[in-house]
Amino acid sequence: MNKIALVTGASRGLGRNTALHIAKKGGDVVITYQSRAQEAEAVVGQIRAMGRQALALRLDVGNMDGFADFADLLRASLRDTWGRDSFDHLVNNAGHGDMAAIADTTRAQFDRLVDVHFKGVFFLTQALLPLLADGGRIVNMSSGLTRVSFPGFGAYAAVKGAVEVLSVYLAKELGSRGIAVNTVAPGAIETDFLGGAVRDTPDLNGVFAGMTALGRVGVPDDIGPMIASLLGEENRWINGQRIEVSGGQVI
Repeated sequence: MNKIALVTGASRGLGRNTALHIAKKGGDVVITYQSRAQEAEAVVGQIRAMGRQALALRLDVGNMDGFADFADLLRASLRDTWGRDSFDHLVNNAGHGDMAAIADTTRAQFDRLVDVHFKGVFFLTQALLPLLADGGRIVNMSSGLTRVSFPGFGAYAAVKGAVEVLSVYLAKELGSRGIAVNTVAPGAIETDFLGGAVRDTPDLNGVFAGMTALGRVGVPDDIGPMIASLLGEENRWINGQRIEVSGGQVI
């Protein structure tokens, strides 16, 4: 029986890359999107072209009131498409960037970061636990910025740090069900995060490249394959870990 992964925020960026590499390794994928329906359907098309099953479902990870309805929709979709009542892997990837010095961070900015990156991860995982198969996996996305500091990311990094602690507690509490939980922490990556700042701003790209032992910033293909591999049986004994994928950033 094929494994089914749910990847949030997978219409673009690291989520899209992760979903595609999961499919390349033989998995089926449910992706979520907030507003980019056309891009999400394009990802579904790419996955199906590989001979795998895929669906795209709309989800706002910052709106906790919608999680119960989403769980019901996912349950119905699993039954209709796979004839199953469960899925195997949850990748909590969806998120956004908001760059501001701590002195300048507004309450609205802070609340949105907490809602999307922490409360969203916490309560979506909670809502989906009844559908997650025993022996499954959870991967929560963090950031290299929880280990090293860079101006403007104080609130963002603090929230990601909370996710790292949550992952350890999830690993402990879900161990009796054989569910492994890990955190993946990318370094600077060329995506449209922060409006494509690292990808499209040569000076900023150069700063992060100079901080990295391998002499460049990352690209999505540095991250997606690693997450797909982490979900494989060959990595079944990795649990409760923070895994940084940064090319050796600030070492």
